[in-house]
Amino acid sequence: MRILQLHCDSIEYNPTKKEIKSAEEINPEFKRFEEVVVVFVAIENGDDSEIAQNAITEIKSSMSKVGCKRLLLYPYAHLSSNLAAPSTALSILKQMESLASDLEVSHAPFGWTKSYNVKVKGHPLAESSKVFSKDIPVHMHDHAHDDEGQASEALKSESKIKSFWYILSTDGTMTEVEKFNFAKHEKLEILAKYEAAKKRAVDEPPPHVKLMKKMAIADYEPASDSGNMRFYPNGRLIKSLLERFVTDQVKEYGGLEVETPIMYDSHHPSMESYFNRFPARQYNINTEGKQLFLRFAACFGQFLMANDFQISYKNMPMKLYELTRYSFRREQSGELVGLRRLRAFTMPDCHAFCTDIPQAIEEFKKRFDLSRHVLKEVGIEDSDYEMAIRFTEEFYNENKSSIEELVKKLGKPVLVEMWKEKFFYFVLKWEFNYVDNLGKASALSTDQIDVENGARYGIRYFDESNTPHHPIILHNSPSGAIERVIYALLEKAALDQKEGRKAQLPLWLAPTQVRIIPLKDEFLNYCEELADKLSKNEIRVDIDDRNETLGKRIRESETEWIQYTLVIGEKEVGKTTLSIRDRKTGNVRELSLAEFVNEIKEQTKDKPFTKLNLSRNVSKRPQIMV
Repeated sequence: MRILQLHCDSIEYNPTKKEIKSAEEINPEFKRFEEVVVVFVAIENGDDSEIAQNAITEIKSSMSKVGCKRLLLYPYAHLSSNLAAPSTALSILKQMESLASDLEVSHAPFGWTKSYNVKVKGHPLAESSKVFSKDIPVHMHDHAHDDEGQASEALKSESKIKSFWYILSTDGTMTEVEKFNFAKHEKLEILAKYEAAKKRAVDEPPPHVKLMKKMAIADYEPASDSGNMRFYPNGRLIKSLLERFVTDQVKEYGGLEVETPIMYDSHHPSMESYFNRFPARQYNINTEGKQLFLRFAACFGQFLMANDFQISYKNMPMKLYELTRYSFRREQSGELVGLRRLRAFTMPDCHAFCTDIPQAIEEFKKRFDLSRHVLKEVGIEDSDYEMAIRFTEEFYNENKSSIEELVKKLGKPVLVEMWKEKFFYFVLKWEFNYVDNLGKASALSTDQIDVENGARYGIRYFDESNTPHHPIILHNSPSGAIERVIYALLEKAALDQKEGRKAQLPLWLAPTQVRIIPLKDEFLNYCEELADKLSKNEIRVDIDDRNETLGKRIRESETEWIQYTLVIGEKEVGKTTLSIRDRKTGNVRELSLAEFVNEIKEQTKDKPFTKLNLSRNVSKRPQIMV
């Protein structure tokens, strides 16, 4: 169902003729309504009573915000090309009218051509459009306050912050957002508008939702809390490889991997204080006289651990790292969609404990490079994201050259949010934001300079004269949440499809890298031997041994985004080379086994490997219903 909702001074319409045979039987007459919310509605194939209920709930909620109690439902087929049958559409329209019976509600005649005049009010909430679908979970239409997630004081006050928005160019020029020429920076303009509006909720499912289901990667878990996902074998494999790659990169950088609990006593002095400085909603658990909360980051676990360390200035910067599976944040319902924003997510979290601001800034630069490298290696290029950097005015004035150096290194303008005074525990934060196909921005890599928590957690290091000091702490996730990386890769794939290119995951992340298809059962043994040889070279290979036509099996290899397909018949068994169908180029090439292995190894070099996470023989796999 698609709706266009208008808060109007007035609307008047006049039915002129029946448009379809099953149009409502009415006496055509001119109608005029004043002070009314008009909802133009297109009822689509698959809509039902549940969709009608969701739509009316959302309509009522928005009407209460504008203080209007008069509703006109106006059937409007032009909003969709996937319309329900007329009888179904009329039935659902009447259901919606009935569900809104506590309002002054009516509907315009169904199935009639009508002339109309409408005068829309000029306030910010006067116009909105929404989509209601089975592909959009019910919780996405619920924008009411989420009382189950206790909000920190920082979060409650965040909306009251006075932010000053600029664009910082590579030459160091700072331009007010409204005066900047975005002609060559379309995505940056989208990010700027998105951040200024702070509208995180979505009105329709982004393209990656369809792909994550189609590729049997992930899906919503209806038996859990919203924002908690199930990952199928393909998804678990992709997640596992990303987790291992990011962890390896952080350890190579010098991170010391640790593990900390997922729940803490909310009345622990450092917990209570930090909670009210961190902008997040938390899950609470009451047990055995204690009020616990599920962690929303790895920060406090690592800080409590560092508190127990004996740290010398010679150990600095000291880097602690944890891949949190999971961190929990009770995000608002309307923001939860697909893999973009979750309530339980896997976050690589690396803290560096530094002696002072100069050392922190030098380390900050190294982690900036680390983050760019990690994203590039997982398949996300500089051109795929836009940078936002946030700081206090005082910190900017004292460290302009270092901030400008980061922007120059990125090689394109960035969005700046400046605060006149310190509001959070950090004085500087940057993030790389992926801008998706619906114009929503989501942070991937990020880092912060934290000037409070060294003292808050009693963390100390000793200088050359054995004098104790509290460290400056950096908070870095070099990739962002692992689930969000998958979201970005799938959104990129969706854009490729839209623009006529073939969607593809990087080869090292592909659940199946090579598929072998025997023309007949008599060639199955040869296929098994070939698969064994490829597997010994750490290549994920499967065999489509189903009793299906060759055409269907080749098509399914294509739709599963498998880069290499080998069809094995009598001719292929007798050759010393392999006939390889390359999905990326669309060509069939002749390569020796060694050449083929080397080609794959070159594309997966320096990346982790794991074996297939499904049966090698496609015939033995369960069909995942998504």
